Amino acid sequence: MQQKIIILDFGSQTTQLIGRRVRELDTFCEILPYNKFPHDDPSVIGVILSGSPFSVYDPEAFQVELSAIRGRLPILGVCYGAQYMSHIYGGKVEPAPSREYGRANLETIEFDNPLFKGFQPNSQVWMSHGDTITAIPSGFRCIASTSKVKYAAYQAEGEKLWGVQFHPEVFHSLQGAQLLRNFVVDICGSRQDWSAASFVDTTVAELKAQLGNDRVILGLSGGVDSSVVAVLLHKAIGDKLTCIFVDHGMLRKDEFANVLEDYKCLGLNVIGVDASRKFFSELAGVEDPEAKRKIIGSGFIDVFEAEAMKITDAKWLAQGTIYPDRIESLNITGKVIKSHHNVGGLPEKMNLRICEPLQWLFKDEVRRVGRQMGMPEHLINRHPFPGPGLAVRILGDITPEKVHVLQEADDIFIRGLRNYKVKMDVAQARRVLAAGVPNGAPDQGEIEVSLYDQIWQAGVILLPVKSVGVMGDERTYEQAVALRAVTSTDAMTADWAHLPYDFMAQVSNDIINHVRGINRVCYDISSKPPSTIEWE
Repeated sequence: MQQKIIILDFGSQTTQLIGRRVRELDTFCEILPYNKFPHDDPSVIGVILSGSPFSVYDPEAFQVELSAIRGRLPILGVCYGAQYMSHIYGGKVEPAPSREYGRANLETIEFDNPLFKGFQPNSQVWMSHGDTITAIPSGFRCIASTSKVKYAAYQAEGEKLWGVQFHPEVFHSLQGAQLLRNFVVDICGSRQDWSAASFVDTTVAELKAQLGNDRVILGLSGGVDSSVVAVLLHKAIGDKLTCIFVDHGMLRKDEFANVLEDYKCLGLNVIGVDASRKFFSELAGVEDPEAKRKIIGSGFIDVFEAEAMKITDAKWLAQGTIYPDRIESLNITGKVIKSHHNVGGLPEKMNLRICEPLQWLFKDEVRRVGRQMGMPEHLINRHPFPGPGLAVRILGDITPEKVHVLQEADDIFIRGLRNYKVKMDVAQARRVLAAGVPNGAPDQGEIEVSLYDQIWQAGVILLPVKSVGVMGDERTYEQAVALRAVTSTDAMTADWAHLPYDFMAQVSNDIINHVRGINRVCYDISSKPPSTIEWE
């Protein structure tokens, strides 16, 4: 039986990051709404309570009954989770004199506590809360403090129940990974048997059993998720898989032809459909971002369905849905930031059963699975690209002319990122490369890496403004573009990439000199949050 850690989600922005950190410990975990704990699941070995945007004393605050869990399974409360347990068991949570955001140091630590095994004195942690625990319940004891937070961590006496008011899952908690290892591996007893190799073997066997000799249709996008799904399915059912790749006219420069060639090299059966005229017609004059997404999503369904209906023996529809897609779509706050192109819509119209082999994986795990199957590195490390394509990188209405201008500018930027390479120590590369270190990399020494491989996602945004410029002796009044490049591990949070000045200067010159219609280049230095990675 596969073991699992359950993470109860109270609405924190970093809940998925907790999940990724647990998976990095080769341990399966599942993120569930705070009130959906699977009490009858014998595979659960521990529970983590996430943070939350609420205060524990807010009328709207999420609450969960823990009596059936406490004493039966180890529990770790993080931030709100820690405050919530203190609150319901008789402690006190109050607004902090000043809100605690940023780095702090654990000035006192109970070093022999199993949660803090291997910790160094004054270990740096990351705080992010407006409330603080001012009194812990009877029978609880303090096991760590900072200069401003007395109850930075606590444990219930004689129980496997802990709370920490800092965030061990974030990068700035320097020994946060050690704390989670202590909890997941040592306290909960994980066997650490969740890996890319085991996933491939298990999933291929499950797909063979699930699909048999049935025909499966897969919508390809050229991205890593759908590509990995295609290779997994091809391993399981061979030529019973038919892939459809729709060009809505807003792909990157030459992407339609390049992707088709890539898939041919993988031995996949792919039908390419150029539907760009249809999409440009339906998008004419539309400026609202969500309206653009819905038109493209609906249009894709229409085109895909028309092609799929020609495959009369198809019984399954495969999708590249990954775990963050599903969690985002089931956000417990009920607020939609933007509609997601991978979730919902297709099966009702097409009367096909759904197959989602990657539905439990995070993006970095998808890449590890791809490498495990020997896929080409340029497919594995491809940056995420939005389903609506360049339509959400053109602010305002869409025209073929605008798309062409953006394709040319974007091509210069992306090729520049790929071509600008630096030597980097392998250990450092393993920490910073967005898609991980390629197969065959040495265990030590230096490797040459591109800016592209250090970045999570990059692209150019065509702005709905014009500015005055001078080219030669002539005045120009042309469009401006913004370059966007971010570093991240999961896209839930992201920081703007600190690109070298000489690279930025070269890219700016190349775009202005070679792309007719652009005379100004800006660089977006906004992080997520508060900004999103895409502008629309």
